[in-house]
Amino acid sequence: MLRSRAAAAAGLLICFGTRALLAADESRFSTPLTLSIEQQPESIYAPPEPPRPGQGVNEGAVHLDLTVRYMTDYVFRGIDFSEVGGREDAPNVQFDGALWMDLGKLPHPFVGLFINVYDSDPVSEFQEIRPTVGFDWTIKPLTFTFGNNTFIYPDRDPLNTNEVYTRVALDDSFLWGTTRPVFSPYAFAAYDYEVYNGWYMQAGVKHDFMVEDTGITLTLLADVSYVMGLQQYALPGTTTDDGFQRYELGAVATYSLNTLLNVSKRYGEFSFQGYMYYTDNIDHGLRADTQIWGGVGINFKY
Repeated sequence: MLRSRAAAAAGLLICFGTRALLAADESRFSTPLTLSIEQQPESIYAPPEPPRPGQGVNEGAVHLDLTVRYMTDYVFRGIDFSEVGGREDAPNVQFDGALWMDLGKLPHPFVGLFINVYDSDPVSEFQEIRPTVGFDWTIKPLTFTFGNNTFIYPDRDPLNTNEVYTRVALDDSFLWGTTRPVFSPYAFAAYDYEVYNGWYMQAGVKHDFMVEDTGITLTLLADVSYVMGLQQYALPGTTTDDGFQRYELGAVATYSLNTLLNVSKRYGEFSFQGYMYYTDNIDHGLRADTQIWGGVGINFKY
């Protein structure tokens, strides 16, 4: 009798102990399990963007982009200015620089300066000096640029003029689901308000082919231009100044000297560039040259 009561008591203890262990296990796993399946509240802030190529090199507000080129010709908007009194394929040394401020979501003001030095020019070796001022404003996926170009031709004062311009570029990476733009289409329009009182318009695309881990980038580009009311594009003896003026194809090869010399980009980005272009006339009633030209250059960005 006593043995049966003891056995019954032991059974009850085992039963209660098992239930207690199960209850402890349930309480231990119920909270994390509930938290794992609960949805977190959606943030009102956009997720952080992945770093852009070149980001982290100069995180300050002031940036510099400077290129020095040695070119066989100076061709600008389809006109070969190296044909003015000089010999074919005489050297052209070009300085092309820009300084701009990164103001975050606000427009980014910039100033720029382009100089073409043509050794064979019979009037002035400093053939063209072109100061630029303006600002960029990015409203994704578009980047708007507004500015003013001043064209200065030393010792050719009647040619000096000014134009205002705008440029709209599309970051088409969202269309292709890529991290970098694919064709980067853009449209450009400039109005000469001092001498010619006419329009120059241009549209184009480009694509970068990057060879990973080599520092080599090949950029292919193409554009076409349209002029309206610009007498400097009318052929001698004609008054035609409207129409599609010319098209242009180009290739730019860039080799990172930081990669070659194992130099940190915190000191800036140095690159060697090679250029090759071809331009040709579209409307034979408008002035445009058929020309192949190219050259080499050194670029510095910081």
